[in-house]
Amino acid sequence: MSEKISASHILIMHKDSQSSRSNISKDDALIQAKKIYDELKSKPEKFKDIASTKSDCASAASAGSLGEFGRGVMVKDFENVAFDLKVDEISEPIETDFGFHIIKRDK
Repeated sequence: MSEKISASHILIMHKDSQSSRSNISKDDALIQAKKIYDELKSKPEKFKDIASTKSDCASAASAGSLGEFGRGVMVKDFENVAFDLKVDEISEPIETDFGFHIIKRDK
């Protein structure tokens, strides 16, 4: 049986993201993601609130939760970071084809 983890994320899309619903530039998306990350460094307990209000992913409806998943389900860069995090650790913004993600490992 392969290892499974549970994670949440905040996605900030830009106009060039895959399946994008955003009109902001890639640079502005990264600036926004970095601001959110900086806020979370000092207030990690706000992750769910911020995910619910600022994430461009449908997972915002469930406070950013992506549930449980194994390897090979998410895009590779996202998966590598998510599996490397410790429980309750929050990643710096990482880029995928979908935009910039801030990932929190839930378990």
